[in-house]
Order: sequence, then structure tokens, then C-alpha cells
Amino acid sequence: MSPSEQLSYREIKVTTLVWQGRTNPEIALTLGTSEQVVKNQLRSVFDKLGVWSRLELALYVASHGGARWAADFETKLNAAAAAS
Repeated sequence: MSPSEQLSYREIKVTTLVWQGRTNPEIALTLGTSEQVVKNQLRSVFDKLGVWSRLELALYVASHGGARWAADFETKLNAAAAAS
């Protein structure tokens, strides 16, 4: 399993919003959660993907398909949910 396949649906959403240039407060508002929860999720994403910063995270997403990256994972998650 690749590192990016270990991300939860929420982590994928947060990652995609970082890639789009959103700040933590903007992400929290979009997802209806607190900024601290967003920070915790980012820390988890950083660990899973082996990146150290928001810039590295954005570059990771860009190098793995950009906008298509999130759509591909959403498709996989929906297929997995339907199968269970």
C-alpha cells in the first residue's frame, strides 16, 4: 500500500485544500471543524506521506496528479464503501 493510500477521507480533503492554497482557518471553516483538528490532521498526513511542510505536501499532490489526485482517491473510497 502506498503512503497516500493510507490517508482517510478527511485527510484527503485537508490535503487537497492545502494544495489549493487554503489556510488552516479557511480549511476548518470549510470542513466545519476547529483549526486544532486541522493541525492534527495535517500532522498525521505529514507523517504518512513523509513530508515536513505545507509546501512539500502541495508539491506531493501536484506531482501525483493535482486535482485528479483527490478525485482518484474519492473514487477509491466510494468503491471501498460500496463493497463493504
